Amino acid sequence: MPDFKQQLPPLSLYIHFPWCVQKCPYCDFNSHQQKATLPEDAYINALLQDLENDLPLIWGRKVSTIFMGGGTPSLFSPQAMENLLNGIRARIPLSPFAEITMEANPGTLENEKLFGFREAGINRVSLGVQSFNDQHLKTLGRIHNADRAMRAIELAKQAGFDNINIDLMHALPNQTLQQALSDIETALSFETTHLSYYELTLEPNTPFYQNPPALPNPDHAWDIFQQGIHSLTQAGFERYEVSAFARDKQACKHNNNYWQFGDYLGIGAGAHAKISDANQQSVTRFTKKRNPKDYLAGQAQNNFISSSKNLDEEHLVFEFLLNALRLSNGFTLETFEKHTGLNKNKLLIKLQPSIEKSMVQFNETNNTICTSRKGFDFLNNILEPLVPNN
Repeated sequence: MPDFKQQLPPLSLYIHFPWCVQKCPYCDFNSHQQKATLPEDAYINALLQDLENDLPLIWGRKVSTIFMGGGTPSLFSPQAMENLLNGIRARIPLSPFAEITMEANPGTLENEKLFGFREAGINRVSLGVQSFNDQHLKTLGRIHNADRAMRAIELAKQAGFDNINIDLMHALPNQTLQQALSDIETALSFETTHLSYYELTLEPNTPFYQNPPALPNPDHAWDIFQQGIHSLTQAGFERYEVSAFARDKQACKHNNNYWQFGDYLGIGAGAHAKISDANQQSVTRFTKKRNPKDYLAGQAQNNFISSSKNLDEEHLVFEFLLNALRLSNGFTLETFEKHTGLNKNKLLIKLQPSIEKSMVQFNETNNTICTSRKGFDFLNNILEPLVPNN
């Protein structure tokens, strides 16, 4: 059982927007094609009621970051976002310097809309570019082309966003090394401060999984990734997480809280939450109703929760490592104890085999844990033996 003797972990807020213009064939997120007018007012009202219902879970705690994900949050209007953020501020203490991120599809952005999002209080935007190659974008089912993607980045900068993330995929169907490096070169030309660079994977229950495209072989995909890392490093980016790169100290604060096993509320259709409770000495995961219709119906029932589960010690250790080992600089044992409520020995026992294989490094002088270079590239080899039985 956890024993929270010290201050609870930092707290974030995740907000899920479940609609997209169309569903991409690789996407396994909770997203649904927009087939009619968005129920903006109804959904914003539901989100605020959902948040209000969750307030007893976090009395007295301050929210340090907000992340709006999807789906495509940028389908909503700036006015809807302003109403949402005003409603959040009226209900919970929000850090005056809170990082507030919105994911955005380049195909849904115009100049006026981006200015409106910035004025509403959003101060970080994450653009789902994926590629600057028109053929690859078409294969991925994206609604924008390369010109639209580049225009969206420029518009975001003009609107006053100085904290911009660009999402890029690699190992795309029939992608050459030169095409992948060209994508990175184009992204770097905009001098943004953050880039997410991750491999296209075939997830179950997606069209790509059912009818796999011609992906690069593993050796070629590895070469693409390694040379991509080299290009980003040469440009001054630090790889601070497996697939996240930042410069000028602009690492994503919200995602860092996830990776350090901080707490977060989750509101919106299919949103997940993880909350520590010092009174109950527990860590609980919550899931909200997944289908947008069911979620909206939850407003009348005053119940948005689909499931909840208290994490036992085995799950706490595994889930902490699942997140924290993704960080290139690792973590301190103090962070483990503070964010799980468990004694550090619970962790060290589990990691001992990986320490002996030099996959994980334990610095006894400053009580830090991090993966070795080999361990960082092959995290699954560390984590698979630790998967709980249930």
